[in-house]
Amino acid sequence: MKARLACLLLAATALAACEREERHFRAEVRNATGGETAVRRSSNQPGMALGGMVKLAERNISMYDDNAFALNEGKRLYRWYNCSACHANGGGNIGPALMDSQWVYGSDPQSIFASIVQGRPNGMPSFGGHIPEDQVWKIVAYVRSMGGGVRSDVAPSRTDSLYSGKPENFRSPQPAIQKGTSEAEQALEPR
Repeated sequence: MKARLACLLLAATALAACEREERHFRAEVRNATGGETAVRRSSNQPGMALGGMVKLAERNISMYDDNAFALNEGKRLYRWYNCSACHANGGGNIGPALMDSQWVYGSDPQSIFASIVQGRPNGMPSFGGHIPEDQVWKIVAYVRSMGGGVRSDVAPSRTDSLYSGKPENFRSPQPAIQKGTSEAEQALEPR
């Protein structure tokens, strides 16, 4: 009887300790403005060009930073939408690096969302209207994981490609420094 009770307690303890993260397959919080109010900052667009405005992030949060499934989906979408053609595996190529501390337009979720949706002058295409909002947020979460911006237990661990760098869950967080601002000025700014 005691052995059976001990086995049940051991099994219950093991099951309780196995929770890594909750799986939310849809964003519980919508984080975009109600209407399309922002202008595109780039006329470059994938496929057929769309006219009109785009939505922006309403709050500076990423709904998927704590969701391992969504981060892995973001990694898949990053490759699927060919982000690696310009940004390589985050180390930069013809586009800026995404895993260092130098960010031209900001490394917070709201800024990354705006960069993807609006595009940026002289290079970054506007993907607003071409990529569903939910997928943009998954890419945002993955981009943040490249610079160590998410917990290591939810960051993707390895790639099936021949990338020789460290996987995302082994990278240390990089403090964001916007270009054109010295590190001393960045230290004085409120966060």
